[in-house]
Amino acid sequence: MVNKVLEVKNLIKNFNKVKAVKNVSFDIKEGEIVGLLGPNGAGKTTTIQMLLGTLTPTSGEVKYFGKEFNSHREEVLAKVNFCSGYIRLPWRLTVFENLDVIGRLYSIKNRSKRIKKLLKSFDMLDFEDRQMSSLSAGQVMRVILAKAFLNYPRLILLDEPTASLDPDVAVKVHDFLLKEQEEFKVSMLYTSPNMAEVEKLCDRVIFLN
Repeated sequence: MVNKVLEVKNLIKNFNKVKAVKNVSFDIKEGEIVGLLGPNGAGKTTTIQMLLGTLTPTSGEVKYFGKEFNSHREEVLAKVNFCSGYIRLPWRLTVFENLDVIGRLYSIKNRSKRIKKLLKSFDMLDFEDRQMSSLSAGQVMRVILAKAFLNYPRLILLDEPTASLDPDVAVKVHDFLLKEQEEFKVSMLYTSPNMAEVEKLCDRVIFLN
């Protein structure tokens, strides 16, 4: 039997009179990449924020690894990570310093080795001593991708992770994601406006109206 790493049941989020997310239910199995698609305003980012616990659902249930999220939040978030173009890391710290702080929060062993391996995977090793403020949007995105895989996550939430990347870099990121899926059974929830990208990466697709 395939393990479910995420189960979402009847998830609802209301902002005053606006129904931002309306009764969403789905699950993700171990090693599965699931696309989350829909037009602007459909509730994709709001759904991801509720899955991360940064927004409280109006109602509904979220389970990770068979455990209720609200009552096992710290245990769950140690095995989950997130990537989005909306993330901002401290500009005055270098690339390595940012990742080192995050690695300490996750108590990652052999932290420096792990950071350098990920930076090399995203062609950012030569930039490890550069301040974040000196990087292009695409370079910042690659650092955020490295951050997202730092804690060896079992499930990663990817909100348009290739939006600011050059096409050749985006292809390398696709290859990295598929390799992580194949080798380590990493599950992913993936949002993207690029249908060719979704077709290449995703095993299943969920559409939000």
